Amino acid sequence: MKLTQLSLACAISVALCLPLAAHGTDLTEIYHRALRSDPQLREAEANRSAALEAKPQALSALLPQVTATGGYTHDDVNSVSPFTTLDAITGNPVSTNVSTTTRTNATAWAVTLRQTVFRWDQFATLRQSDARAAQAEVDFRAAQQGIIVRTATAYFNVLAARDTLDAAQASGEAIGRQLEQAEKRFEVGLIAITDVEEARAAADQAKATVIASKRTLATARDQLREVTGDSFDELARPGDDMPLIAPDPASEDQWVKAALDQNFELSSARIGADIAREAISIARGGHLPTLDIVARRSGTQTSGDTTFFDATGTGFPLGADNGVHDKQIGLQLTVPIYAGGSTNSRVRESVYLHRAARERLERVARATERGTRDAYLGVISEISRVTALKQSLESSRIALTATEAGYDVGTRTAVDVLLARQRLFDAQTSYARSRYDYVLNVLTLEQQAGTLDESRLARVNSWLGQTVSVK
Repeated sequence: MKLTQLSLACAISVALCLPLAAHGTDLTEIYHRALRSDPQLREAEANRSAALEAKPQALSALLPQVTATGGYTHDDVNSVSPFTTLDAITGNPVSTNVSTTTRTNATAWAVTLRQTVFRWDQFATLRQSDARAAQAEVDFRAAQQGIIVRTATAYFNVLAARDTLDAAQASGEAIGRQLEQAEKRFEVGLIAITDVEEARAAADQAKATVIASKRTLATARDQLREVTGDSFDELARPGDDMPLIAPDPASEDQWVKAALDQNFELSSARIGADIAREAISIARGGHLPTLDIVARRSGTQTSGDTTFFDATGTGFPLGADNGVHDKQIGLQLTVPIYAGGSTNSRVRESVYLHRAARERLERVARATERGTRDAYLGVISEISRVTALKQSLESSRIALTATEAGYDVGTRTAVDVLLARQRLFDAQTSYARSRYDYVLNVLTLEQQAGTLDESRLARVNSWLGQTVSVK
């Protein structure tokens, strides 16, 4: 069975066996909000739509190109020319000036049709446009997977910040009570002033930790709002019975193979290398001749008059109306001879860009393999880490209870109690964070393998069985 089929079967079986998520704002609802409002996804969608226009643009260059031109000209010319004649009586030359006035109105029009017969660059560009459209679709699919991971990351960062704040407040309240007890014991002479100062220092530190935790929570909420466009007061978080499922198949190499075959970023890089290779062919087309069918029909209509005036001012008008109509059709062959070296330069540029695209493909392939292995190991290690931290949390609670009992009978100091409480705080925050890290590694592994979609997110959402305030 293929990896995708195994993963889907696992997702369906787990989703059916687990209880439904708690009512409220859960991960699926947050994701749907992000789909509607995330600027990064809308940007990717617009870029895809723009890239898909490359195909009709390339195809249009191979279709008939029809252009029409027209013009109107009004010409008004006045001229004076010397004119010499012989006197009829004396025979002497007589010089006079003859003036001429010409007024002309001319209209001209032309319709030209050009049909490509052979243009290598246009045919190559059409082939390249198919690859560009495919790359745009792959990039958009990658963006759709990316928003799932970004939304889940922002979502669980809010929950982690809320857990940290809760633990910090609980620890601060307990340290505050310990400070009150220490002050009362000091007043009756049961402990030294150093125990009071230790407790006071710990209380001050706890207050600072709470302040920092509140800021972290506010920042995490803002980051979630950046993705979704909304603020949320309550979120669903994993319950205590959240399952820790190992990757299926349980083979790191199989996940890597699936990622190298299906990862969208890697697929985009492959298509990008093909596009760059085709660009070399397009650039080399500048050395080849082109052949077009050209058909043209044009016409010119002129109307006006010319008037001659003699020395006495007498005018002699002459008409000047005429029209010309022309039809042409033929083959136009254009042979490039020398373009100043620009064609060779464009070829070299395309070769370098293709080399860069191949290096990018290799870089993305290596990064994909590394990311897939890291995510796979992350899922495996987080399963063990969650289990260990859960036990550590329980042990820290027991150790704190024992230390407080020892402090009450005088066998433990205030410093021992404070250290035990700090260990409990660290165990609480580490345990909560480890569960969220496990979920994010599961989603990241699916993303690397190219199988992450809303059904995978629904599986994770089924693990969220509690509702918590994140104000």
